[in-house]
Amino acid sequence: MSVAATTSPAVGTLYVSPSPRSRGMPRVTMALRSNVVSVGSILTKLQQDCATPLPIIRHVADSMTADMRAGLAVDGGSNLKMILSYVDSLPSGNEKGLFYALDLGGTNFRALRVQLGGKEERVVATEFEQLSIPQELMFGTSEELFDFIASTLAGFAEKESEKFHLPHGRQREIGFTFSFPVKQTSIDAGILMKWTKGFAVSGTAGRDVVACLNEAMERQGVDMRVSALVNDTVGTLAGARYWDDDVMVAVILGTGTNACYVERTDCIPKLQGPKSSSGRTIINTEWGAFSDGIPLTVFDRDMDAASINPGEQIFEKTISGMYLGEIARRALVTMAGEGSLFGRAVPNKLSTPFALRTPDICAMQQDNSDDLQAVGSILHNVAGVESSLSSRKIVIEVCDAIVKRGGRLAGAGIVGILQKMEEDSKGTIFNKRTVVAMDGGLYEHYPQYRSYLQDAVTELLGSEISKNIVIEHSKDGSGIGAALLAATNSKYDHDF
Repeated sequence: MSVAATTSPAVGTLYVSPSPRSRGMPRVTMALRSNVVSVGSILTKLQQDCATPLPIIRHVADSMTADMRAGLAVDGGSNLKMILSYVDSLPSGNEKGLFYALDLGGTNFRALRVQLGGKEERVVATEFEQLSIPQELMFGTSEELFDFIASTLAGFAEKESEKFHLPHGRQREIGFTFSFPVKQTSIDAGILMKWTKGFAVSGTAGRDVVACLNEAMERQGVDMRVSALVNDTVGTLAGARYWDDDVMVAVILGTGTNACYVERTDCIPKLQGPKSSSGRTIINTEWGAFSDGIPLTVFDRDMDAASINPGEQIFEKTISGMYLGEIARRALVTMAGEGSLFGRAVPNKLSTPFALRTPDICAMQQDNSDDLQAVGSILHNVAGVESSLSSRKIVIEVCDAIVKRGGRLAGAGIVGILQKMEEDSKGTIFNKRTVVAMDGGLYEHYPQYRSYLQDAVTELLGSEISKNIVIEHSKDGSGIGAALLAATNSKYDHDF
């Protein structure tokens, strides 16, 4: 639907009931036109401010590349932390044995075990168990939280079936996915910088989280050890690389977002001490903090100002699932208040922050019916809004403007990473098949977002080079990836 259509008199049915008394009254007609122009002008401004033409996404990609270099030169050199993962060897497919993975990424905690059978059999068997972290533990002590994790792990290990077998005399090894800000000091150690995602656990900040877990396992009588501490994005790359040697980048686009990639150690000036024997390592970019050249609307700025971290994580706030629905909600509140989009009043539910979620705007964009009935139902159920067909069409336009920007910016970020790798490797990225592994519910479930992301990559790289760049979904790769990294970093002699 064109912007011009939104300002046509037909949209007048949004604002004034068609009673005989109101027809033909010049004063009402003038107010009606004023409202129509108001909604149309708000929409036009939103679309203009969200616009991501080629020059803008090229600037974003180039700035991402420059910020990556600055962050690799020295800690604090740019908004991108460019964290060393200490993952120097990636899964080859030859790994054999029984390995565990723990995933603490938020309010859910998951334990997984996998039996690996080498090149021929690959993944022989897997089992997992998922639990919610009790609310009181999110505000308790470090010992309470890690004792809960260790006791859960003990219960899970006791249920190990005959499909799984450990060579005699070996200790079970764990890959620990810990998706909170950590300063990693080795492959199996990392200092918690701060809790996020609603956690406020006392006594952990400034401590090695692997030591916290190992101590808890000792207290609970669990005979296991952590052999790899990994970020969820790094786990995704490892899990995808196990099946495909061409995987060089991993991106998570879900509630939050991040990206990591395989870097040459001679391209990391801040890396001190002995270099890895492979000459490669995985860098965790923490790209959510990127901010250079991102087109922002008044709704983004208002949302950012009201957030718990104003001025931070700007890239994340424009491309990830936590925020897309909220940006749309703020735009609709303004349209309802200043342009009577849904009648004379702004519904209370619509005025509630984060009432409209990204899954809601995704579901509305999948409605292809003539009367947009699903859009109307979602607006009614989620936001307490009674809508006409004209207003539903405007809602779709609002959602599309915000999602198109998000997808295209994410695509530009991916190109920024690939550009950096290509410049340093002199033709070994763009001239051959290179895979970007994607995980996260936003990418998986939002087809328009996926399409806009791919469009931006193709525009930036051109049709020929972009044929070599394969962007593929790697569902839930981080869990098995952590177990695989436990295998590649095992303390035992590798028999694979």
